Amino acid sequence: MPELISLGRDDDTLWAVVATVGRTNRVADIHRSRAAALEDRAWRAQQVRAYEDFLRRSRQPVPHYSVAPIRRADLPRKWTPLPALGFLRGRFV
Repeated sequence: MPELISLGRDDDTLWAVVATVGRTNRVADIHRSRAAALEDRAWRAQQVRAYEDFLRRSRQPVPHYSVAPIRRADLPRKWTPLPALGFLRGRFV
């Protein structure tokens, strides 16, 4: 009989909400569960929809949000969460 190997959850894996503008991707926020990341993505997408006209009139990029697994080691060293609309001081961060 073959031996079954348990593939337990890797504590190093988190769920990232990723902001994309053009070809640029930035990790907007990280969460321990996929459900929390999906809720965050939905909230960010709602904020973008609410301010989309303003963003376009002020020529700010309109970010698209997605969710992806990420390892803690793959985060940039000085990573900080992005604001909901994806930019600060007039530029996408």
